Amino acid sequence: MSARRALLVILLGLHALLVGCATVGATDPRDPWEGYNRQVWRFNEAIDQAVLQPVARGYQAAVPEVVRTGVGNFFGNISDVWSFVNNALQLKPRESAVTLARVGINTSVGLLGLIDVASGVDLPRYREDFGQTLGFWGLPSGPYLVLPVLGPSTLRDTAAYPVNRQGDLVGWVQDNPVRLGLKGLEVVNLRAGALQAGRVIEGAALDKYTFVREAYLQRRRGVADLPKTRPEPEERFDLPEKPAPAR
Repeated sequence: MSARRALLVILLGLHALLVGCATVGATDPRDPWEGYNRQVWRFNEAIDQAVLQPVARGYQAAVPEVVRTGVGNFFGNISDVWSFVNNALQLKPRESAVTLARVGINTSVGLLGLIDVASGVDLPRYREDFGQTLGFWGLPSGPYLVLPVLGPSTLRDTAAYPVNRQGDLVGWVQDNPVRLGLKGLEVVNLRAGALQAGRVIEGAALDKYTFVREAYLQRRRGVADLPKTRPEPEERFDLPEKPAPAR
């Protein structure tokens, strides 16, 4: 049995076990499966604390910030390709054109996306996925759902996940070790970037599960459930502040 099939069997078995144990009553109508979700949340937290956090801390300590930024830019440029497709599916010509220009500039001038040249010339990132596309066309988000390993989601975003996975260009790499290495690097780089945010949540939230649920649902409502408003460009915190205009 391959490692991927073994992982799938484990996750399915865990899913069945937790469904059988999900007896805690829901207190929020958006989260009718709260008992199940909390148990999956605890499972995910255990994996994060035992594996992801230590690896991310080691990566952050060993890899210079400029390199980590380049890695993030590289994978961000790859995700912009899928964002372009979804902007087009949502009939957003301006955002589609900007996103396509971003990919062209960052891939060429930005050395395959390692340098985010586009943001520096006022081409903001309009991040879109297939869950947002489904929301644009009127499909409701459905209940909140925590997925094993993958984390917070909704029923709509879970249904969109296989399509989003097909839209990830990293998955198109034919060489298995290279593909797995790239995906592992992406996950570790993302987790390292979220270490500080995790410390803030730990210090501020009385119930971390509820805090993350509210943050996720609020953000997804803003980007996927209000389709008639023009999306705000993604805010960047790794770029120098523009000087104030002279008076």
